[in-house]
Amino acid sequence: MAEEGEVIAVSKACALAGLSRRTYYYKRKRRRPKVNEFLAQRIKRVIDTLPYAGYRTVAWLLGENKNTVQRIFQIKGWQVRKRKSGHRPRVQSLPSAATRPNERWATDMARVWCGEQHRWCALTLVMDCFTRELLGWRLSPTGNAKAAEAALEEALISRYGILGRALDDLTIRSDNGLVFTSRRYTRTVYRYGLKQEFIRPHTPQQNGMVERLIRSVKEQCLWLHNFASLDEARQALAAWFRYYNEQRPHQALGMKTPRETYNLAA
Repeated sequence: MAEEGEVIAVSKACALAGLSRRTYYYKRKRRRPKVNEFLAQRIKRVIDTLPYAGYRTVAWLLGENKNTVQRIFQIKGWQVRKRKSGHRPRVQSLPSAATRPNERWATDMARVWCGEQHRWCALTLVMDCFTRELLGWRLSPTGNAKAAEAALEEALISRYGILGRALDDLTIRSDNGLVFTSRRYTRTVYRYGLKQEFIRPHTPQQNGMVERLIRSVKEQCLWLHNFASLDEARQALAAWFRYYNEQRPHQALGMKTPRETYNLAA
């Protein structure tokens, strides 16, 4: 009617529409969400100590419901938003999963800043793909085949107690880097009775478990420090790897630690 030029009162328009004037004038008021401040303070203490921890890990550590913790994360602005990524073509994956301990190990390397004297050093890791346990590692200035060999030997000692041929039908997976395809490293793998398998070139997702471990090492240890020396980096990494194996809950393992998972499987 207003479009036709006839102006009517609000009361008459509401009567014609069968709508009460209270409903017409109603404006929704956004209430401030209520927060359990005592629980919020407990959560804040945890994330101040473990700034990389997500709401699931925090909920597990506090013994609280994860949905309640996530809601407080969102209200307080503590939840980190994931960066959006566009479509990325994927090749057919070759899963690095395993059905039992000591079925498949994975190894890879990463760079670590160790101060002006040593600058960028190489960190070599060896992990069990079933238990997610870090079995051996080596941080060296060169990152050559000798360092990768030392990490593998440490893994064998850690798992079997002695340095010798593996007691299981064990496969070790790696990329196609010069270190892992070198004669020295391949001879070492053969000497200890392991089978060596390589991922397809330019497909790091086929070695995704150790790649994810390296990301955790960076986010939860390396990026929180500014190492001034190689020894300082080794001490920090040794402490974090003990925490990772023995104390840190792992979501893929049902919030159990890698060491606990191995003990249960054994």
